[in-house]
Amino acid sequence: MSIISRKQTDLFARYLFTLVSLVLVLALASILFFVFAQGTAPFFTSTSKGIQLVVQNISEIEINNVTYKDRSTYIELDPGTTNISLDFLKDGEKITADIDTVAGEKDPQKMLDVKLSAAGNGSVSFPEAYVYTITWPANIKALDQRVHIIMPEPPYSFIDFITGLKWSPSRDKIYGILPMIIGTILAALGAVLLGVPAALLCAVFMSEFLPQKIAVLARSGIELLAGIPSVVYGFFGLMVIVPAVRNIFNIPSGNTLLSAVIILALMILPTVITIAETSLRAVPLANREASLSLGASKMQTCWRVVLPHAGSGVIAGIILGISRAVGETMAVILVAGNSPQIAGPLQGVRTMTATIAMEMGYASGRHSEMLFSIGVALFIMILILNSLILWIRKNPGAA
Repeated sequence: MSIISRKQTDLFARYLFTLVSLVLVLALASILFFVFAQGTAPFFTSTSKGIQLVVQNISEIEINNVTYKDRSTYIELDPGTTNISLDFLKDGEKITADIDTVAGEKDPQKMLDVKLSAAGNGSVSFPEAYVYTITWPANIKALDQRVHIIMPEPPYSFIDFITGLKWSPSRDKIYGILPMIIGTILAALGAVLLGVPAALLCAVFMSEFLPQKIAVLARSGIELLAGIPSVVYGFFGLMVIVPAVRNIFNIPSGNTLLSAVIILALMILPTVITIAETSLRAVPLANREASLSLGASKMQTCWRVVLPHAGSGVIAGIILGISRAVGETMAVILVAGNSPQIAGPLQGVRTMTATIAMEMGYASGRHSEMLFSIGVALFIMILILNSLILWIRKNPGAA
């Protein structure tokens, strides 16, 4: 009876683990699908099917012979509409506007031909690309009557997105992320070049030369550093590293690429040290003894026997360090300067993650979709970097 019960328990556990694993895989796949769908949509679809209108301080308006009362939301016009006729009353006086679309025009400020009646002193302005605002002034500016005409934005060019030098999502609807890509790569590369050698030296020292009792204490301290929130590192960088860079190089602001590199190098140290040191300690003692018995010094044994034997674990630590450097957000926001430009080490830069974190809270429409596109580009960048490191590991001669 107990054997049957044990088999049933094992079978139940098997099905339970299978179900949980399947749910987790499906959840992860759903998240990736959602992000990729949102991130690729701007390159294939327009922002809307047709022209949209928003009325302000107008209680009743007739648009193409359809009357709308107290509308505070978008008024969607039928796709393919080429003419818009507006009629409403202002102080008992009839106000009219006749608006035609200009076929084939790509300039956002020349897509509409607006003809206003003489009454009401109406004027046309362009608060942002693809948006036309017709204003009829009142005695109090807050009571000005307005009609905002929002044209559908066409699919954005992927080439312009990747190679564009300007990021102006609000006014000009320009979404070039090349400066952010370069800023992200330079910050991560600088952090790796600065932090990884120091991390490997620390890992070798802890695993091979430091007495066991002291190594345990050092290991606990490093693991504690790995658990410190990134915003704490950011505050440290803001209060210590940024002023130091400003004073040493005598520049107006210390919020620079160099500051970001230093703080990222400090942040990846605990991760790389912990994983590399664990891999080094896992090397069998027999390998060390064999090397020493052949007359090699302890230092030669470390660099020519122990470290190559633990290469897979060390590479894994470096990959995790790179991923953290590329994906870091809060600390970089506080110290990098957040200027979307291609800059030198003593100038401010903005990374891709910083852009997403800073603008997602207020972004909408095409702007929000483009932030998802940055996330997709960041995912692909990390995938390429990690794949490149693994390829170099498997083909050392090619490097």
